[in-house]
Amino acid sequence: MNYFTKNGYYDETLSIVEKKKNLLGKKIVNFLYFHGPKSAVEISKKLKSSIPTVTAVLLELCDSGIVIEQGQGSSSGGRRPNLFGLKNDSLFILGIDIGRYATKMAIFDSNFKNVTGLKTINVKLVNKPETLDLIFEAAQKLISDSGINKDKLIGVGVDMPGLIDAKAGRNYTYLHQEESTLSKVLSQMFSLPVFIENDAKARALAEYRFGLAKGRKNVLSLHVGWGLGLGIIINGKLYRGNSGFTGEFSHLPIIENGVLCECGKRGCLETVASGKGLVHLAQKQIESQQDSPLAKLIASQEKELVPKSIIEAANHGDQFAISIISQVGLELGKGIAILIQLLNPELIILGGRVAEANQYLLTPIQQSLNHYCMPRLRDQAELVISELGPNANILGAVATAIENIFER
Repeated sequence: MNYFTKNGYYDETLSIVEKKKNLLGKKIVNFLYFHGPKSAVEISKKLKSSIPTVTAVLLELCDSGIVIEQGQGSSSGGRRPNLFGLKNDSLFILGIDIGRYATKMAIFDSNFKNVTGLKTINVKLVNKPETLDLIFEAAQKLISDSGINKDKLIGVGVDMPGLIDAKAGRNYTYLHQEESTLSKVLSQMFSLPVFIENDAKARALAEYRFGLAKGRKNVLSLHVGWGLGLGIIINGKLYRGNSGFTGEFSHLPIIENGVLCECGKRGCLETVASGKGLVHLAQKQIESQQDSPLAKLIASQEKELVPKSIIEAANHGDQFAISIISQVGLELGKGIAILIQLLNPELIILGGRVAEANQYLLTPIQQSLNHYCMPRLRDQAELVISELGPNANILGAVATAIENIFER
């Protein structure tokens, strides 16, 4: 049986019984993809299907070259069970991370190994068809140069900024088209199922599948980069809300008569608790801090002030840079306090370029939480820095594709 078709849907020639078997096969592949080699008994318990049925589908997946036996598991007594896992080159996913100024892409195999390395192209995200053309051309070259069997490339996952309805496949901020959807346009270009997701939500999914949120139920994933993004995991599921627009807490106006935000309002949290807020604060105060190593560096080399420069200065002991990061942390902590009292999470993960400031950011956040948050709720929420690093978004794009392909 062909478990994966080019359009991502069932083969309509299948009978009802065959469709049920096809669905179970996809659930098994999904389970093995995210959890590694398992026995038929473990798969049966997880998927709530009988052991004979699971075993029959596993053998069929083995005959199809998707699954292979990978040794034997442990046993408390009796015969040791055979373990089944995905064959390395059985399936491939293309992940594309579209940023505002650059796009990253890579191909991953069925055991989540990056088989191409990370390719970066400098393309500015603007609302013109040429943007998609440039990304598609780079992706086609990556596929061609990889040498993989193109028939085993089963889908494409895309994460990007903007107001995204992932279910409909629309981005209302970037590359929006009334006559079609972004996912349909890309699917036609690639001749593959393509799934898009907001970058912050994709990062949350990556944390849940591969990072510190694995095995947790209620998690907040904050991306503190140039902007400020939020992904929410509730009861082990990525929460999207009614229209897919959850997580826009960065545009809550919290500063009276504050800086004009790109959303059109003044004093949004993002204007004071993000990379752009960090740079804005530094620009306002740098003239009065001429003895600061950061101020001297910017003046002598005529460098553009960016979050990375401020964080590096802080790591070298620049008190001015440390104080600026602290101000951002205090404001971010106010926002996180609101989230804790609304959602009662068990874990809060900070990622992104500004989060690389680590304790210089965590300490003032904790100070704000101590001041603004109810102790019982605050003490139950662990605050950590992501360990996925710069790969978080592309991992989220791949996870988005995998989950959607198998759910369909």
